[in-house]
Amino acid sequence: MPIGSRPASAAPPTIIRSVAVLGAGTMGSRIAAHLAGCGIPVLLLDRVPATARSRNQIAEAAIETLLKSKPAAFYSPEASRLVTPGNFEDDLPRLTTCDWVIEAVTEDLAIKRSLLLRVLPHLGSGALLTTNTSGLPIASIAASLGEALSVATRERFFGTHFFNPPRYMRLLEVIPTPETDPQVIAAFTSFADRILGKQVVQAHDTPNFIANRIGVANMFAALNLMLQQGLTVEEVDALTGTALGWPRTGTLRLADMVGIDILAHVASNFQESSADNPAYALIQNMVERGWLGDKAGQGFYKKQRDAAGKEERLALNLQTMEYRAFAKARIPALDIAKNATNLPDRLRLLLSSNGKEKASAYIWPLLANLWNYAADRIGEVADDVPSIDRAICAGFNWELGPFALWDAAGVASSVHRCKELGLAVSPHVKALLAAGHTAWYSSDGSTCFSPLTTKLSPVATQPGHARVSNFRPGTQETRGVVKKNPGASLVDLGEGIACIELHSPKSAIGGDAVSLIRSSLASGSESVRDFQAFVITSDFENFSVGANLMQLLLSIHEGEWDEVNHAIRSFQQMTAAIKFCPRPVVVAPYGLCLGGGTEISLHAAQRQVHTELYMGLVEAGVGLIPGGGGTREMALRAHDAARAFAPPEPRDPPAKFAQSGEYAAALKRALETIATAKVSTSASEAASLGLLAPHDRVTRNRERQLLDAKAVALLIADAGYVPPVARTHFAVAGIAVLPTLETGIFLMGEAGFASEHDQKVARKVAHVLCGGRLTPGSLVSEQYLLDLEREAFLSLCGERKTQDRIAHTLKTGKPLRN
Repeated sequence: MPIGSRPASAAPPTIIRSVAVLGAGTMGSRIAAHLAGCGIPVLLLDRVPATARSRNQIAEAAIETLLKSKPAAFYSPEASRLVTPGNFEDDLPRLTTCDWVIEAVTEDLAIKRSLLLRVLPHLGSGALLTTNTSGLPIASIAASLGEALSVATRERFFGTHFFNPPRYMRLLEVIPTPETDPQVIAAFTSFADRILGKQVVQAHDTPNFIANRIGVANMFAALNLMLQQGLTVEEVDALTGTALGWPRTGTLRLADMVGIDILAHVASNFQESSADNPAYALIQNMVERGWLGDKAGQGFYKKQRDAAGKEERLALNLQTMEYRAFAKARIPALDIAKNATNLPDRLRLLLSSNGKEKASAYIWPLLANLWNYAADRIGEVADDVPSIDRAICAGFNWELGPFALWDAAGVASSVHRCKELGLAVSPHVKALLAAGHTAWYSSDGSTCFSPLTTKLSPVATQPGHARVSNFRPGTQETRGVVKKNPGASLVDLGEGIACIELHSPKSAIGGDAVSLIRSSLASGSESVRDFQAFVITSDFENFSVGANLMQLLLSIHEGEWDEVNHAIRSFQQMTAAIKFCPRPVVVAPYGLCLGGGTEISLHAAQRQVHTELYMGLVEAGVGLIPGGGGTREMALRAHDAARAFAPPEPRDPPAKFAQSGEYAAALKRALETIATAKVSTSASEAASLGLLAPHDRVTRNRERQLLDAKAVALLIADAGYVPPVARTHFAVAGIAVLPTLETGIFLMGEAGFASEHDQKVARKVAHVLCGGRLTPGSLVSEQYLLDLEREAFLSLCGERKTQDRIAHTLKTGKPLRN
């Protein structure tokens, strides 16, 4: 069966047209925001305050807080209109119209029971009823309801555990009771996967379920090791961050973000809360002091302003329990490990000294504890290894779960080292080695060892999920990698669709990627003959951070202006190949899609975007304008949007439209988007910025995006695709709008919102958007606008302030305003 095809047994998603969320606290309100962002109307209820201006005050205040929250809880402010505030006293009868009722009140069994008993009489026929909890036993909640929970309702009752914030955290643990109907769980899983974009993992009804049970235990192990070895909080965060494929925050910064009190609460459910655990004693001490992390302004780290009013960062000295100036960790082994191109190589470098220096001495026992603790949980929190790995990766944003990480380090060698160090070894890994295996997963990842059966079992795959890496080896139906270079690959996805996979270092688009895209999509090329359509995407963390600025800056410093000009022309030719390819090209951007990445996207026949899309033409931030066809495309889009909004009469001269208010307003919006280097905070905002088209589609689950894009490419190809023809008679606004835009730019500078160089860049953008200082309605070609764009880009490359901005951005990752 081809990867991602849907087996006949796959459950269709539950039909959920409206939801009630009971509890407007932090978690309940954010669940409501996520559901609304997915287009589902939500009734958000909470208690009636003793004294209040409104009976719905708590829910209303929660919605106001959500609209102000950073990072944003809603995909767009407009989504908040789908959340209706209410209260438990007046609005429980409205639950009869809801397909799913989520109880999300305080983590207290008595409070949950009391509310659920009031809810049950109003539950609609066939509605799902779930309790959201991070650790309370679901069976205990069900049992507390007694006969009030009917047999039919028991079949539709189960636990959910959303991770906070629900919009950004992919994991959703689902915890059925013995009486929950498996078909209900299967249909809900399909709904949560497709509609909510969640990585759904079914967990056993045990304390803290899967991710928190193992993840929080690992955080406490990290704390105990820190105390034993006398490390600083900065050193621990450096050692437990990206070096291990874990979030860049590290363990203790993450604890501050989550909340020290939340950490203590989760730990209280299992053995990490024992009185003789130094880490738990430390956490309890911090809770008693009110050092709860970010929400209290201090935890392991603290921010304050010095005498000059400048913000400074402090770190907690665990020996004195006083704050001191932040000191960046200096660990040579981490600097060496950065040279590794992948996590397995990096891990082997870090562990190679066998505990003879700081990094290895800390990481070895930490990982040994993690691996064996996770192995001991097999059969307790979940029956299979892949479920545990998936839960940890989605819940804590790890690159590899504990068992995949163990395979990368080498199971047999690490067990041998554990024995040398006198560390405990799980019976489950002993069973693995005794069965003659040296890794949890097979080399192709299709099977995994189960210590419960002592056999290899197939790794379950979710229908519709796939990454480009699944297609690289090739199958009976596909050719695998057709061609590749260091920047990109052409990969056969099957059914006549090919994928151009971007994989340049750090997701920057360089000459290699440009070359492969051009050659693959050129009319008459072998790939155009062999395939019906193309998808452009990546398996990296981000789609693209833009063009390779380092290559550009080196050419500028060496005075290779012909090379700079050639590079710009090549990029423009590459985006033209995307736009005018005889076969449809669908771009599937996600994460960061900046600068040149956005220009690639703008030129596609269609875009299949992920909801978490941070897209923008950000070249102005480094003192440039979009030079790969992006400025021209924004000019064309402004023209078309204005014509669609106020269509001119057939006999109207071009000059009349060129001088219209609608055209001027559209060009002004395009100028603001480019000149201010705006970056969207979601796919919804990218559409509002004019970076997406009305017919573009959105995928909520990143794991589904590739096959969704492939399906769209097939649909377009099967419908009989005809590529666009380059326009040769395009009416520009010219001097009807350009002086107005230039005046606005000047006023921004006078008000202190734009530096002199910002104004220069903005004037260049306006010049291209308006087609230069031409008579309004002058007819020009797309190539004319491209030439203006390239000339403006080249002229800005020669500016010292532009070069300084590029150098500063490469060094710090942040734009310089000069």
